[in-house]
Amino acid sequence: MTKLIKLLPYYWVTLIVIVLDQVSKYLVRASMEFGEIIKLSPKLIWLTYVQNTGAAFSLSFGSPQLNRILFIIISLIATILIVYLSTKSKNKYEVLSFALILGGALGNLIDRIYLGSVTDFIWCDFPDVIMTRWPVFNIADSSIVIAIVLMIATTFFQKETDEEKE
Repeated sequence: MTKLIKLLPYYWVTLIVIVLDQVSKYLVRASMEFGEIIKLSPKLIWLTYVQNTGAAFSLSFGSPQLNRILFIIISLIATILIVYLSTKSKNKYEVLSFALILGGALGNLIDRIYLGSVTDFIWCDFPDVIMTRWPVFNIADSSIVIAIVLMIATTFFQKETDEEKE
């Protein structure tokens, strides 16, 4: 229990991600027509309102109802695992990464529970990368990607401290 209390500052990050994600999705649903595209720049960043019943890159089990049930279950299991792993970690960057992942997972879980799909709206073009345009994503997805990059960078570049050796 004391470990969870020590993690509260990191869970503020989780809460901020959830709030930013849900507010941005609400604004998109309230102000854009489904499928509408707003070009913030000629080619790089566009806003478009889509609903994704699948997972990352629109991966799917074939049925929107099956997707909803399975992804809710997977998200709940992931949430429990992330909280558990964060209590075991002694590395503040790893705990921050878990907080970002948790915020992203819960942001998308809220959509799945209440809407049956996830609202996506950020559409980017990364020139000469495997596909014409990157799949549409949201703030929750971005939070997860940032966390993964942070974990990789920490793994490669941070020296182990005495506290982490114990």
